[in-house]
Formats: sequence, C-alpha cells, structure tokens
Amino acid sequence: MSDKKLLTIIGMGEKNGLALARQFGKNNFTVAMLARSEEKLEDFQKQLEREDIESYYYFANAADADSIREGLRYVKGSLGDTDVLIYNAAVIGKTNLSGVSADKLTDDFRVNVIGAVVATQEVLPAMEARKAGKIFFTGGGLSINPDSRYGSLGIGKAGLRNAAHSLHQELRAKGIHVATVTIQGFIREDDEKYNPATIAEQFWQLYEQREDFDIEIQY
Repeated sequence: MSDKKLLTIIGMGEKNGLALARQFGKNNFTVAMLARSEEKLEDFQKQLEREDIESYYYFANAADADSIREGLRYVKGSLGDTDVLIYNAAVIGKTNLSGVSADKLTDDFRVNVIGAVVATQEVLPAMEARKAGKIFFTGGGLSINPDSRYGSLGIGKAGLRNAAHSLHQELRAKGIHVATVTIQGFIREDDEKYNPATIAEQFWQLYEQREDFDIEIQY
C-alpha cells in the first residue's frame, strides 16, 4: 500500500458509487468497491483505471450480514484499514405498504438499514484504535417526506437516517465522524442539482470537516 487513504464503498453502482470513487480517487484515495456483480465491478475498475484512480473490487451481498463482514475483512487483509466507509446500498423500487409481504419488508430492511450498521461495526475497532475515521450513509428525502409509492424504501431511509444520528451521537467523542447525505430528489446525470458528481461533492464536504462534525447534509 502507498501513502494513500482508503475509501470503501458498499453498494458500488454506476451513479453514486462511481461518482464517489472519482471524487475521492482524484484526492489521493485508493478505492475498495463492494457489490454482487463481478461484471459491473470489473467495468467500474476499468473506467477508474483509465482515469488513473487505483481501485479494487470485492464481493459482498448487502442483504447478508456475514457477506458484508467477510468482504470488509478481505479489504482489510489486502489493503489495510478503511479511512472512509460509505454505505451506498439500497433496494430501490415502488412498494405500497398496504399490500407488501412481511418477507419483502424484512429483506429490504436488511439491505437498507441493517447492512449499514453491520458494516459500521466491522470497521469500527480500527477507527477506535486510531481515534479517527469517517462513516457516511447515502440517505434519501423519503426519510423526511414519505411517498406512499415507495413505502418500503421510505421506511428504510428513515431507519438509516435514525441510525446515522444515533451513531453520530455515540461515536463523535471518539473522533469518529458518522453522517448522512439526505438526497431530496431523484438522481439523474442530466439534473443540474441531483447528478452523481454534485452529490459526491457533498460527501467530500463532510470528509473535509475536522472539527464540529455535521451529522447530516440535507441536499
């Protein structure tokens, strides 16, 4: 490993994930990408390589706590301790709560909330030992303004936001910064505000804070 810092993204995707990798990668970070699809991860790595961003990929299923732990342990074993963890995984889709099954709700919640807590727990010991670290969650406006068409996702984003606030309160005295970027719009490449690159800049803004950590950016 070089003197670069390490960004680990769980839920690596073509929108936020790739933009976050670029934002941090161009600022002296190595990027560890975790997701389920080898084909997509390979493609992301090739794109980043063309931009002179060092990246590596690992397999992890955000619905499976053991898979998250195993993936993060591979990252630690091969690249070292994570300096910045971004949990970017979510089950996106329309779900009316009046008709959704209990199994569907439970499965979604595992990805939308529980995975973030499990990932935090896995990187926490090393951050506590260093008395430094950044843990960020990709939040959503449904946590504040529910939409009946996205019932399950709304519950998930509300739970994720609550988890971020609770962890922030618990860990800030230890020098660990937990926060969420609450995105209050639909992410589109052609949107002046809600494009992935601009959203990634909000995460970077949180990263640059060294004192008086913000708990949330509502964007």
